[in-house]
Amino acid sequence: MPIKSSSSAEIRGLVAALSGDDEVQREAAVARLSIIGARAVDRLLEAYAQTGDRRAHTAILQTLETIADYRAAPLARQEIAEGGDIGVAAAGVLRALLTSRHAATATLALDTLIATTLDSKQDRRLRLAAFDALQDMPAEVRAPIAEALRRDDRNTLREIVAIASQETARATAVWTDAIDGRLPENPADLREALNAEAASAPLNHLRKLVDAVRTREREGSAPSLEGWLTLRGALHQALALRGSRVALYDLRETVEAAGTPLPASFLAALHVLGDASCLEPLALAWAATGGATAPEPARWRQQLETAFRAIVQREKLTKRSAAMKRVASRWPELVRLKPDTTTFDM
Repeated sequence: MPIKSSSSAEIRGLVAALSGDDEVQREAAVARLSIIGARAVDRLLEAYAQTGDRRAHTAILQTLETIADYRAAPLARQEIAEGGDIGVAAAGVLRALLTSRHAATATLALDTLIATTLDSKQDRRLRLAAFDALQDMPAEVRAPIAEALRRDDRNTLREIVAIASQETARATAVWTDAIDGRLPENPADLREALNAEAASAPLNHLRKLVDAVRTREREGSAPSLEGWLTLRGALHQALALRGSRVALYDLRETVEAAGTPLPASFLAALHVLGDASCLEPLALAWAATGGATAPEPARWRQQLETAFRAIVQREKLTKRSAAMKRVASRWPELVRLKPDTTTFDM
């Protein structure tokens, strides 16, 4: 199916944002491209070949993991040997392809992950990521790993398996307790569990945790607030990657009440999920910055403007829409801001 010119332009802009310095736009682009899906794959692969920026490479691989398209398999097989963040991100792509409808792709993913797990020359972090990627496969598919364990004289793979089992069990326990209403003392523990559960957890569980974490923020001490806020932003980003608006109310309320800049994940989620109801909260936060000139508040003000424009463009809102009329009546200067495209020209 040919890509419409408007869609092609959007994809080009989103892919370009993966190489940018703006963290909000970069994370929003990952989420939006994940929703666009297979139509964006060719452009993502082309961009990967054209840039040498490792941060952009990692973002592209993370996007390809969520899309899970067979065309990403050769790139993932090539890049897993890079190790570090690139290798781990490539392992994620291969994990998503283990259940591909294309038999050759599924076989390539399986063989590459097994080979990486068994490669004693690779760093432990990468081997652990590869081993973890295999754990959702049926027992008979994991048979080569079991056989390798029996032949592993130096016990290096046994160590990997032991570490994986401990970390998986711990993450599962933390996640289950949190769903039952027992949050850990350290928000970083739940953040690690979220990394493993985000793609498959019931959406209502993610919404429930958004509410629970917000309550903990209100009850917590100052030193822990940033960690819990960052975790809540990660939950919103997980929902955005799955295109769910079940916790959009919290995004609106959080942005409206924000007296200081929020973690990038909040505005990134609004880029993807925000609708007309989010314009006034964004405008209120924008107005609260006044004529900020200090670097951090000024950057926050710019990010709010960008999120505002992104919603207006995506939702195709005009000056005749009720939400835009309300914003224009209170903050006409925000509505008059000229974006990079004419879509917003009212």
